[in-house]
Amino acid sequence: MKISANEIKVGNILEFENKLWKVLKLEHTKPGKGGAYIQIEFKDINIGTKKNERFRSDENIEKAHLEQRAFQLLYSSGDEYFFMDQKNYEQISINKEKIMTDTLPYLKDGINVSLELKDDEPINILLPETATLKIKEAEAVIKNQTATSGLKPAILENGVKVYECTISPQHILSCDEIILTNAIQGIKWVSSYRTKRYFHKIADKLISFLNEDLKANY
Repeated sequence: MKISANEIKVGNILEFENKLWKVLKLEHTKPGKGGAYIQIEFKDINIGTKKNERFRSDENIEKAHLEQRAFQLLYSSGDEYFFMDQKNYEQISINKEKIMTDTLPYLKDGINVSLELKDDEPINILLPETATLKIKEAEAVIKNQTATSGLKPAILENGVKVYECTISPQHILSCDEIILTNAIQGIKWVSSYRTKRYFHKIADKLISFLNEDLKANY
């Protein structure tokens, strides 16, 4: 299937020079003179060779025709990850070297993913649109720090470092749970968060209120 260079996304599988390539990075550039272009870094699916290529924004590129199926990660052993087809329950394994580095930290036992296959061979792993993970470490709040004083980095339970970007930096604490969005096949940014801490506070206040009410009436 032909797509324009402007439609290419990180994680796409392209057919180029009679080979399959996975897009790792891309950069849109519009120079002062001349037409806009896309700079792409991609990796050969079979041998892992990387290369950079420049395409005009309106240039057509062949996107590989791949079958997409729902799988569940059962477990990993050594460098092998074992997945089960959720429709026919058949199992396949994928070596760690064939999995994108940004994807690996999110492959936890039991996670549901989509695999893209060509001739029944797994080519690409698509993560869920969202993932909920706990904060392992978060910087301490600095007294008198304002909500706009900068982004607050946090380290997730899987070791990935992210930057809170839509809520006040003071709100993120260790052991909180945050909801991440899968923007580029390797979750990068916090889009929203949830935490049990505030619900506990509300519950404590409600219990206290009820206790006081009971004392007043008996």
